[in-house]
Amino acid sequence: MKLSEIKNILPTLENVQFQLENGKWVPEHFHVTEVGSVTKNFIDCGGVIRSEKIVNFQLWNANDFEHRLKPHKLLQIIKLSEEKLGIEDHDIEVEYQDTTIGKYDLEFNGKHFILKNKTTACLAEDACGIPAEKKNIKLAVIKKQNSCTPDGGCC
Repeated sequence: MKLSEIKNILPTLENVQFQLENGKWVPEHFHVTEVGSVTKNFIDCGGVIRSEKIVNFQLWNANDFEHRLKPHKLLQIIKLSEEKLGIEDHDIEVEYQDTTIGKYDLEFNGKHFILKNKTTACLAEDACGIPAEKKNIKLAVIKKQNSCTPDGGCC
């Protein structure tokens, strides 16, 4: 989800709620302690230099159990970050501490925000020697063919 999307969604909500992909809720008394812009410059395993920019939200739980962040207040924090930090319209990554600090993609299901699990991936598969995925073929299918050719995928 891009920053512009959350800015369009927030005015339509009565409450801001976040839920992890596994169904667990972020407690209602969370705070957004950071809104920032993060630039990551790196080199992949194939030697390609890359750059990535994201908007970062950090969620935090305190002992003030009566705290509730309202949509208009989060929108004010976002607007202030745009004015003071020059934050641009990039994808949002949410930091939230469950058992450890996790980084999540953000989606909206029409009612509340979902913290989507992130995964790692090789960005240079062709350059770092990852073998191509082999096609699984059932032996029963090969038996029905009555023959196996060198390029038939059965050997």
